[in-house]
This record gives sequence, structure tokens and C-alpha cells, in this order.
Amino acid sequence: MKIPRKIKRYCKFCKKHTEQKVSILSTGGKRGSLKKGSMKRAKKRGLARGTGNKGRWGSKPAVNKWKRRAKSTQRKVLMYKCAVCGKSLGKSQGIRTGRLMMKEK
Repeated sequence: MKIPRKIKRYCKFCKKHTEQKVSILSTGGKRGSLKKGSMKRAKKRGLARGTGNKGRWGSKPAVNKWKRRAKSTQRKVLMYKCAVCGKSLGKSQGIRTGRLMMKEK
């Protein structure tokens, strides 16, 4: 789905219609590999070694990685930055789409 880089829409700060720059909100930082419930941390502590039943860290079921995923698309959130006052406003409800990109002019 293609979205224009600039849209004329209502700015609640200026209280009028202004030209606004559109950007896709980034997902943020990734979770660290040594967090509390991670497999790497457990292995470093020596919990998943030796013989016998490994319990929680034992073999996982043979499920295809595509079958494990519930959603095939992600919800993208758009941010609008007003050209007049410079304030940003994000849409609370994202757009569920396979691929979201900006239109080239």
C-alpha cells in the first residue's frame, strides 16, 4: 500500500487544515538476549545441559515456523507532522497491511 509523503489534513493545534508530513512509526528497540525468560540466559546458567529430561529447555515440537505465526501482516502506525506548528500527531489505530511504503514523486 502506497501512502503520499505529504497530506493536507486538520491540525488540532493550529485549528485549521495544514500540509502535514507523513512517516511510519518505527517498532522500537528489540528485547535483549539475556532477559529473564530467555533460552540463552538459561543455557549460560547451565540449566539445559547434561542427560535426562531438560524440561522447559528440552526439545520443542516440530512445527513449521510459518504455522506458528498467527498474523501474516503487521499493524503500521502513521505519524503526521504539521508544517506550520511542527507538532506531531499519531493515529492511534494502525493500518493492517502487508507492506506500507511512501509514494515517490
